[in-house]
Amino acid sequence: MQRGLKPLPGVKNIIAVASGKGGVGKSTVATNLAIALQRQGWSVGIMDADIYGPSVPTMLHLSGRVFANDDKKIVPMEAYGIKAMSIGFLVPDDEPIIWRGPMVMGVVKQFLQDVAWGQLDVLIIDLPPGTGDAQLTMIQAVDIAGAVIVTTPQDVAVLDAVRGVEMFRKLEVPVLGVVENMAWMDLPDGSRIHPFGEGGGRRTAERYEVPLLAQVPLDGRVREGGDAGRPVALEDGGPGEAFTAVARAVKAALS
Repeated sequence: MQRGLKPLPGVKNIIAVASGKGGVGKSTVATNLAIALQRQGWSVGIMDADIYGPSVPTMLHLSGRVFANDDKKIVPMEAYGIKAMSIGFLVPDDEPIIWRGPMVMGVVKQFLQDVAWGQLDVLIIDLPPGTGDAQLTMIQAVDIAGAVIVTTPQDVAVLDAVRGVEMFRKLEVPVLGVVENMAWMDLPDGSRIHPFGEGGGRRTAERYEVPLLAQVPLDGRVREGGDAGRPVALEDGGPGEAFTAVARAVKAALS
């Protein structure tokens, strides 16, 4: 538990989904986790804190611009019963975001403090990769119930995931567990290959004595669902089951 930080009004739990490295599927995990928790009966919000590369609008099939209510709070968009906020709702898709650190930190704080999140069981924050300004601003601004670390099996991703675990531990944020994404690929003949190596997520979880929440296979349906704005966790069975397992583990940890 972080010391001296207040919870976000109306939000029971804040979960950070993080990775030390880009391209490991962190936003995919965050979005599908949000869907899976909502399907299990929780009221859920998702905050896209990746200012330079927002993915949540695409993955939830959301577009347009947000507006402020009478209390001068930004009203988040909604999809699949989930409230969502992203820089993608404030700037055009083709406009580059060329901001220095202080501007990024200001937006992250605004998304936390000036959005009408309402009453939520959990707010999932999709952090940008790395351990920089945006991550520190968010972690030091509000009480976080726990972090989910996303990695792929190969050593270069695991090295960066370790840095993420260490960051949360130093800032006294509980690490709820590790998700190993793109863990393997199932072939038509029933065999299985490991294009990105094998077991890196498990080794990371064992090293830090935290749960391995799930191993998500490299499956075209996961990518297709994200691109189409219909995450695979909306469907029973198939690759969405891995995210359902993550949601169950997160709920158990928070309970």
